[in-house]
Amino acid sequence: MALAKTRSVSLVGVEGFVVDVEAAITSGVPGLHLVGLPDTALSEARDRVRAAIYNSGEDWPNRHVTISLLPASLPKRGSTFDLAIAVALMAAAEAVPPSSCGGLVVIGELGLDGRVRAIPGVLPAVLAAANAGCRTVVVPRANGPEAELVPGMEVIGAGTLRGLLCLLRDEPPPIEEPEEDPPPARTAAEGLVIRDEGHRGTLDLADVRGQAEARRALEISAAGGHHLFFSGPPGCGKTMLAERLPTLLPPLEPDAALEVTAIHSVAGTLPAGQPLVSRPPFFAPHHTASRPAMVGGGSGRLLTPGAVSLAHRGILFLDEAPEFFSGVLDALRQPLEEGRVRISRAEGTATFPARFTLVLAANPCPCAAAKQINCSCAPAVRRKYLSRISGPLLDRIDLKLELAPATRAELRYDLEFAEASKVVAERVLLARERTLQRLADTPWRSNSEIPGPELRRRFTPPPEAMRAADEALQNGSLSARGLDRILRVAWTIADLAGRDQPAEDDIGGALALWTGRRP
Repeated sequence: MALAKTRSVSLVGVEGFVVDVEAAITSGVPGLHLVGLPDTALSEARDRVRAAIYNSGEDWPNRHVTISLLPASLPKRGSTFDLAIAVALMAAAEAVPPSSCGGLVVIGELGLDGRVRAIPGVLPAVLAAANAGCRTVVVPRANGPEAELVPGMEVIGAGTLRGLLCLLRDEPPPIEEPEEDPPPARTAAEGLVIRDEGHRGTLDLADVRGQAEARRALEISAAGGHHLFFSGPPGCGKTMLAERLPTLLPPLEPDAALEVTAIHSVAGTLPAGQPLVSRPPFFAPHHTASRPAMVGGGSGRLLTPGAVSLAHRGILFLDEAPEFFSGVLDALRQPLEEGRVRISRAEGTATFPARFTLVLAANPCPCAAAKQINCSCAPAVRRKYLSRISGPLLDRIDLKLELAPATRAELRYDLEFAEASKVVAERVLLARERTLQRLADTPWRSNSEIPGPELRRRFTPPPEAMRAADEALQNGSLSARGLDRILRVAWTIADLAGRDQPAEDDIGGALALWTGRRP
């Protein structure tokens, strides 16, 4: 019996598990038998691998071949095991030295012509291999730059099966190799809108006329990662303001960039030629998006991230928020509190990171009249429309503002007073640095991440600064959760002002922003 082994990676969500791929050639009826809980796509690998080996100029063993994927109790899915199966089979047939592939982690999908096709999820797969102590990984050549983001890993980019076999035999590479296809473009989630990075580069906060309070709220949100709710009539600048929030955010730190890139790699949304997501993402789902599109889902082991995870470390913008299905909006409550979302199915469970800044925008009524005097909606209709955003969800929003249309003077003469995004971003960066210094010995990176008990225990402002909050607690207009959010915002306001502790005005300002009058 001829036996050979290599390794690959199985992904469940963004978590990877190293899988041993063993090939045994024995006597019996010729054919290939695959064991180890493969799904349908993986079971079809026998036909893809056979055709790829033939078209690479290799001989198929005319004996019984058994491919075992270990651990056998872990379900395997997808076509990413194709290349590992082919290499292990060729090693068992002694077409390549078995010792040459024993220490490799091999990831890739094979075309019938022997080409190695690009796949999603390479970064988290290589991270899993590195965490398991592996040091050499073979990936599709198109995914090479993505795999090279993992430090300490030797990455081998394979364009064709023939070229990889020549490398393992220590032979010269083929003279000509077919060009590989570009990475596959896949829709990450139903109803999802991904704002173009080039378009974002042309946006500037100075484009907004008037709305001084709203621009200040954007600055506070960017500095502390606070959730934001804009309400007001059409044309007052809600969407315009929200789209400029990313221009105030600093680039992602290296660890956060890898975390965000891993999610987008699994979803297949990495831009071509950009293996690393270095800027905070901005996602704006359409209001018809389903609950799985928002929080993630799928069937069986094919669990994919939703908008809340694709906006991880960035902005999730819900324009016309009352038009979303109420179940979709309420599904945001757990990710807002925990910073992650857990997707459970009968076949398994996946956990995706989901620490994002939520921005909501809403018109005051269904008719969306430009002026309140022109509104044709009855009071009951207005109340019903706004009640689609539930109280528990609003209770988790730190900053609430009711916007009015800009005046004629603001539209014509506000140019000299409007600050550019670059100027505001510098203040945001300084405030974030002050926050990081204060939280240096903690696992948190922003004021919005501090848990309520720790906030009250370690970061309570002096009693004289808490008068407004104490009065609101006393008269029942402020809840315990609301107090936590006010304290977080107050610390951000103090960081922007360069103060070591929140003052009474900071607490009052945070209280006014949290209790912003609902339209």
